[in-house]
Amino acid sequence: MFDTMVITKAVAAFCGALLVFLLGNWAANELYKPRNANAPQAFIIDTGDDDAAAEPVAELTFEEAWELADAGAGSRLWSQCRACHALEQGRNGVGPYLHGIVNRAIGEVAGFNYSGALAQAGDVWAPEVLSAFIQNPSGVAPGTSMNFRGIANVQDRANLIAYIESES
Repeated sequence: MFDTMVITKAVAAFCGALLVFLLGNWAANELYKPRNANAPQAFIIDTGDDDAAAEPVAELTFEEAWELADAGAGSRLWSQCRACHALEQGRNGVGPYLHGIVNRAIGEVAGFNYSGALAQAGDVWAPEVLSAFIQNPSGVAPGTSMNFRGIANVQDRANLIAYIESES
């Protein structure tokens, strides 16, 4: 079935196709040569990005964000918490209820089995402690059973805490 002539024809066909593609590439490069590739730019459009890059934006501290907190803006962030927590007092889910959590003692919810890692977070859920915990739960309380990636934006955290406090 495979004799020398068949193999020779297959190799010749492959080499011929390769030659056609190489010649086509050479012809295209000769026809479509950019004449002004090294010329200076004709005009520059100012988009204003240079001014923004020169001035670094100072990030708010939590205290400043807490003063500007908007509970209405925090309501859209509540959907991330709603999967595991409830705002109704006494209704625990996967996580404890959050009604009245601001300035409540840590681990105080009756009927909820805490993981024990929250003892490292502090004594009271002050807004600053809540913010740090919402930013990185496993960083504040290593070994916590709360599986949440956190919220990086300080204003979003302040808005969420203000929403939870307003709904309590």
